[in-house]
Amino acid sequence: MSISVLVTDDSRVMRQIVIRTLRQAGYDWDVREASDGAEALAAVQSDEPDVVLSDWNMPNMTGIELLRGLRAAGYETPFGFVTSEGSPEMRATAEAAGALFLIAKPFTPEAFREVIEPVLA
Repeated sequence: MSISVLVTDDSRVMRQIVIRTLRQAGYDWDVREASDGAEALAAVQSDEPDVVLSDWNMPNMTGIELLRGLRAAGYETPFGFVTSEGSPEMRATAEAAGALFLIAKPFTPEAFREVIEPVLA
């Protein structure tokens, strides 16, 4: 079964790093990309992926706004943040909004496996 993931980040380089790290972690997923939350929201609405990985700070619509927008629209899509900072406040906010995990940079394939395995189980 092929799993589809939507990688959302306003930095193309960071999207590539996330995708490469997923591959290194052994996830040969069908990857789609979005450059901000608004684009990601539209992508989920047109073809819901199995997992959304999103940056927090982006123009147009932030990651947390994206997550809240998805949940408000009734989407239960598994959602995780991959972001440059993982303060306890951010983690609490993410969890309260329905995120399953928050991976802070610099991240490793092991860190991805650790949080993604329970999501796939």
